[in-house]
Amino acid sequence: MANNFLKNKSFAFAVRIVNLYKYLNEEKKEFVLSKQLLRCGTSVGAMIREAEHSESKPDFIHKLSVSQKEINESLYWLELLQTTQYLTQDQYKSINKDTLELIKLITSSLKTLKSK
Repeated sequence: MANNFLKNKSFAFAVRIVNLYKYLNEEKKEFVLSKQLLRCGTSVGAMIREAEHSESKPDFIHKLSVSQKEINESLYWLELLQTTQYLTQDQYKSINKDTLELIKLITSSLKTLKSK
């Protein structure tokens, strides 16, 4: 079962992504890249929640692996938004810190699960 810390961190990340999506749409009039980020950024926590009720250990690992892919994709879209100047350096650094922390947590959890 996914630990509560990972569950809470991924939910808080999803909230940040939704708020960033609204900001990019309303303030920057950016609709394409932000939609991609919204999809994968909110999927991270959804997959962690799905993993909680997985049917088996391999199913749990699979769902957590999908969340790892989604957070990595989120990082890509954030980097692209920053490089194309839709995000300032400070905005990027702030959310990138959370993104990297989630990547580390998910990767660490997967390594632990696969070693057992």
